[in-house]
Amino acid sequence: MNLSSLNFFRNLRLDNRQFAVIGLGRFGRAVCATLHGLGYEVLGIDTNEKLVAQVLSDQIVSHSIQLDSTEPYALKEAGIYEFDTVIVAIGNYIQESIITTLNVKEGGVPHVVAKASSQIHGKLLNRVGADHVVFPEYEMGCTLARSLTRPGILDQFVLDPEHSIVEVIIPDDFDGKTIAELNLRAKFGVNVLAVSSDLKFEINPGPNLRLQKGMPMVVIGSNKVIDRFFQ
Repeated sequence: MNLSSLNFFRNLRLDNRQFAVIGLGRFGRAVCATLHGLGYEVLGIDTNEKLVAQVLSDQIVSHSIQLDSTEPYALKEAGIYEFDTVIVAIGNYIQESIITTLNVKEGGVPHVVAKASSQIHGKLLNRVGADHVVFPEYEMGCTLARSLTRPGILDQFVLDPEHSIVEVIIPDDFDGKTIAELNLRAKFGVNVLAVSSDLKFEINPGPNLRLQKGMPMVVIGSNKVIDRFFQ
């Protein structure tokens, strides 16, 4: 899982063990694959028989069902209302997305995360009761723009408007210096969370660890500082 994907997964209640994903397009498949890979029970749902069969064949879900999610009775019969968390991953069919979100909320699902394809779509999803609305295309566009304008930053997880966790390339100026020598925390307010070594990350590295230019490093701190020092 990369850092930017945390922006989506922080909206899920991962203390649950079961998730239902409605809509098995690219986004829905990615959610299924990630959750299933993390060891959760995942039910995949779509109206397309081929997509339902494919997720089972690819072993990225525990179970899959073909049904029309705009029909409340079909959702009830399939036991969808018994799930604590449902992800509505229908993005391109706005009417179906809104009706499905309304159905699962009215059916008593306590936590519904819905994918939106536009701001208006997002507002409508909020109106019908979605607990969280995500904009994956928008977030991917932002990630691409950051990678083009700040090549030293590999990935970013935005904590709030002023702070982020980022994976960066260790700059030339840091090469051969220890974390203690750089004194990043005192000088700039940046904390080192992990440093790559031999294709693995060393978590909470000690102050005497020497950095090597060109290697990845994960830090947390102010966006202004990160932009200035890790471009």
